[in-house]
Amino acid sequence: MRIGILIVVLMAGLAAEPAVSFAQDAGTTQGARTAPDPAKTPAPPPSVTVIGARDAHGILGREVRSAANEDMGRVVDVIVDREGTVRAAVIDFGGFLGVGSRKIVVDWNAIRFGGVASKRDSITLELTKAQVAAAPEYKEDAPVIVLGAAGRLQPWDFDH
Repeated sequence: MRIGILIVVLMAGLAAEPAVSFAQDAGTTQGARTAPDPAKTPAPPPSVTVIGARDAHGILGREVRSAANEDMGRVVDVIVDREGTVRAAVIDFGGFLGVGSRKIVVDWNAIRFGGVASKRDSITLELTKAQVAAAPEYKEDAPVIVLGAAGRLQPWDFDH
């Protein structure tokens, strides 16, 4: 039966000295010097940003309303481009209690968060209910057609 024991000895006061490992195999002891493992080197501490509870809120599941206070649905996803820039929101629009609804994509610049102070507050969309109703449905793994406020939508570069 082979029994292996690994003992790591740290040399106190010799920070530049690598750790020494010894392996014991059925009564024979062999010593081997090993270089420090870079994967075990502690990472530097992460940066920390504190955002006040009144200044930031999650938007998934948040109700969306038009400027005329019409129900436009709920935010169900956020779309980012390859660089990680937020480009659009997916809204579950229409239907009743999830029946008969469809997902549409609206340009991020058409959304306003000004009145969002708590989870009960809605997000405002700069589009009318008729414009959103005419938008094509969002389907995963298909080209995304984004509905934008007039004059603000910028095309995505699909060639990369």
